[in-house]
Amino acid sequence: MTAHTDGHRAPGPHHSDLLTIGQLAARSGLAPSALRYYEGLDLIHATRTTGGQRRYTRGTLRRIAFIRAARRVGLSLDEAKVALDRLPERPAPSGTEWDKVAESWQSRIDEQIAELERLKAKLTGCIGCGCLSLSRCALYNAADRAGETGPGARYLHTRDPATGPEPVPTDPDARTDPDSR
Repeated sequence: MTAHTDGHRAPGPHHSDLLTIGQLAARSGLAPSALRYYEGLDLIHATRTTGGQRRYTRGTLRRIAFIRAARRVGLSLDEAKVALDRLPERPAPSGTEWDKVAESWQSRIDEQIAELERLKAKLTGCIGCGCLSLSRCALYNAADRAGETGPGARYLHTRDPATGPEPVPTDPDARTDPDSR
């Protein structure tokens, strides 16, 4: 830390402005391993002491808060990085700059809300049987026909909870309900 004769500090981060990885972990609520991982992904940046220890500017706390907010709305770390790359690291981004990035998330949040509403509708229709899938599997998915449409929970992946990933059989004899025998 260098002081000029006029009493002002030299430009750049000063020792009192820097946080150790332990201090950053305590302040951010993340484990040091997560911070090192974020650094490896180039989401946050550290300077090194002559002994090789990491030091972070206090602005890193803001970047971590931003990453956590991005994750909360469902963005991947890659998407968070794209957003952070649009912001200056120093000086701290202005409110307007933060707002522009947040606005870019609006459609993503709206999509997530719609997806959660669809999931809610599907779960409401399934929960009554107690197994979340008995009515679909035993009545409409004999011999695992839904499995032919792809991997995973096919009835939860489909956009229309009434029809599922395959046509619903209309012939009562086509249903294979083991409890009806």
